[in-house]
Amino acid sequence: MIQRIVLINFRPMNYKINLADGTTHLINITSAYFKSWHVWNVQFEDGKQFMLFKVGSEWMQRTEDYLDEKVVDTIGKCIDKIISKRNKLAF
Repeated sequence: MIQRIVLINFRPMNYKINLADGTTHLINITSAYFKSWHVWNVQFEDGKQFMLFKVGSEWMQRTEDYLDEKVVDTIGKCIDKIISKRNKLAF
């Protein structure tokens, strides 16, 4: 379970995750388009990749990805903050 995500950029789109067990991991978040969907690829430092997308206000993952629902929600909130920051910079 993720305890919190720290939005500190080490490099563009790299973020540090503090897990509830006290360990810290780096993740890389990139956006892309899959068919007509705007998706977000999340890659952990061990090489595991997951694809997230938003349906309405809920973050979802591909059926072949097995992240815990709380992890998906937490990373989704992080992505929402990224989107919000991008929109503020656009104006």
